[in-house]
Amino acid sequence: MINTTTWGEIQGQAITFPMEVEELRAATVLWSVPAAAAAALLPGDAFEVVEVAPGTAQLVMAAVDYVRNPWGDYDELNLGFLARPAGAPADVIGSFVYRMPVNQAFTCEAGNRVMGFPKTVEDLTATYTDAAVSFRLAMGGRHVLTLTLPRAEATGPAERVEATSYSYLDGVPYGTDLSMDMGTGFVDASDVVLELGDSPVADELRSLGLPGAPDVAIWGEGLSATFLLGRPI
Repeated sequence: MINTTTWGEIQGQAITFPMEVEELRAATVLWSVPAAAAAALLPGDAFEVVEVAPGTAQLVMAAVDYVRNPWGDYDELNLGFLARPAGAPADVIGSFVYRMPVNQAFTCEAGNRVMGFPKTVEDLTATYTDAAVSFRLAMGGRHVLTLTLPRAEATGPAERVEATSYSYLDGVPYGTDLSMDMGTGFVDASDVVLELGDSPVADELRSLGLPGAPDVAIWGEGLSATFLLGRPI
């Protein structure tokens, strides 16, 4: 039996952990980017980027459509890098999320207050055809990006991975432990289309050398995840 902890209430809804997400769809796309440019996007000095090769960091873009989630049926875009707390041993590797736009207010407030995630409410939509999915993000009325990729069929059961998501909000660094299904629908890099708009956040991504072909792209449907309570570190 799993012991649950109640954090408190937000908008009259009890916030409990572990938080079980019963169903989600997700695209995970990775790009090799200059480590110096990645480090320039990390706030403060609490974290450092992981170099996957000398002078090279890895950008992680996760576009998520939460279908059944205690915090709502919302869309989310995670922008971050493989990173670790500053001074941590080399074998400590997580994903630092420096931007996390969502399209619903409740998850934004809960993510900020409970987990220390830098969530903001933005114009984010997921659009499906039988063959493909597109995530479009606009901020302040300006197009940031549109990510389009095939809805690749799974090649086998989803792989459950354990990870730590790092974040930084209001001057406080956080770590959130989680386990999540990773999709097994591998996408050919040439089939991934990333369009960048005319916004400052789009220019951030250009500073990393995007758009361009990713190293890896994965799609999954019918996935699930478990989040533990975020903690200051």
